Amino acid sequence: MLVVDLSKENFEYDVQALVKAFYPEEQVCVLTPQTRADRRNEFSDKVWIKIDIRDDGAELVLNGQSFLFSWPQSSEPSLKDPAREEDVILQKEILDRGYKDGFKRFLYNILSEATKKSLPWGNLTGIRPTKIAYGMLEQGRSERFILDYYRQNHYVSDEKALLALDIAKREMALLSGIHYQEGYSLYIGIPFCPTTCLYCSFTSFSIAGYRDLVDKYLDCLIREMELTSKIMNGRILDSVYIGGGTPTTLEPEQLDRLFSKLKSIFDFSTVQEFTVEAGRADSITEEKLKVLFDHGVSRISVNPQTMKQETLDIIGRRASVEQVEQAYALARKVGFDNINMDLILGLPGELEADIQNTIDRVVELGPDSLTVHSLAIKRASKLNQWIQENGVSMLHNTDETMAIAAEGAKRLGLVPYYLYRQKNMSGNFENVGYAREGKLGLYNILIMEEKQTIVALGAGSITKKVSRQATEDGSESILIERCENVKEVALYIEKIDEMIERKQKLFYGTPLLGK
Repeated sequence: MLVVDLSKENFEYDVQALVKAFYPEEQVCVLTPQTRADRRNEFSDKVWIKIDIRDDGAELVLNGQSFLFSWPQSSEPSLKDPAREEDVILQKEILDRGYKDGFKRFLYNILSEATKKSLPWGNLTGIRPTKIAYGMLEQGRSERFILDYYRQNHYVSDEKALLALDIAKREMALLSGIHYQEGYSLYIGIPFCPTTCLYCSFTSFSIAGYRDLVDKYLDCLIREMELTSKIMNGRILDSVYIGGGTPTTLEPEQLDRLFSKLKSIFDFSTVQEFTVEAGRADSITEEKLKVLFDHGVSRISVNPQTMKQETLDIIGRRASVEQVEQAYALARKVGFDNINMDLILGLPGELEADIQNTIDRVVELGPDSLTVHSLAIKRASKLNQWIQENGVSMLHNTDETMAIAAEGAKRLGLVPYYLYRQKNMSGNFENVGYAREGKLGLYNILIMEEKQTIVALGAGSITKKVSRQATEDGSESILIERCENVKEVALYIEKIDEMIERKQKLFYGTPLLGK
């Protein structure tokens, strides 16, 4: 375990994320003045790095060697003879970012020197790296300016900076037709799965153990839908996404009931995209797919994660590779012309040859979009226990595996259109969505860029209310407020009125509609 003694609490997340990125095989513990005394005593003699954050800078002590950092004292650029005015603006922008960005550059450089390696995303620790490019494009910055900012302020590699910029440009074009202030999107969570996968930390419950509660859950979900439609009355519904869990664990008649109520409660005349995660091939039947298609679902996911049977067995996916291919063929037969497939790179024991085999088989199928995930090690997943028993070295993700996936997307004629990162990702890489032009996943972009209110229904879902407010300088600031539903199915059913009241309070400040 690597123990960091940090003198200031609000730097804790960035320190933990950067240290973990450089030392992925290690557990990282960050102590702050607010850490419980018993925990501090437990690790006080095991401190690896000591970081003292001060008003005028910081001191870092590593292996007995002291490193000093001074905060920028001025917002004036230090260029002697800038070739272009943009260079001056860029230096001022970097200096004006202030203490935290400066400290992250300082810490990154020390860790990079200590490990003799660099990270593809540099010192970026947030999950939405494309938001930087998106915001600067909105400000009218040039592409050169944006790329230089990624490189100089965050040490992002040329490849990743170009990827972020490319995706941001594509996102802006797609979102130009979205109703930002007067519109919203809808998420509906079905928290049931055939089994829980090794890597999963989402809110999901075994359908076998909860089958008796499914109809009651749908009763409550429909009630939440009815009250939500009143809360959002007068606003334009742009996209609908039904996820989970695995929505297709529901029986055909349950799916029909859910979709019939959904389309009678909400006005679908403005909906640009209606997505359902079919996800698990072992939950897909032709009858269920017909229900989805007949109700106007425009986009579905059939997610193999890998086409290596041994890996599917390890991670707890009961469907075979052949079942995945059969489910995909069924979806095409029913009439779906927008099918996504999810893959995960870095799964236990998989090497470059395995990724190449998976990509080759996916290319033969020809999906309309491909979402490539880098495995993220979640604390709440069974994968943590598996790593303790088998070792983190069994998780293999590299520049080469990422390149194999990107080349496969290119062979399919797909372009990258959204991107996000997670904590503890294998190889410190990213998740990228690729799609054919005209098949870009609207909801995926909206959830990443946080440009529009997304109202979320069902157990474990989180509503995000996006508000725009004018600032003194005439620009616009964005305020994001959240409202969470409880995760456990039985508790959601018990507290459905409270879940509805939470939404009413979020949008109106007080419950207005009654029960």
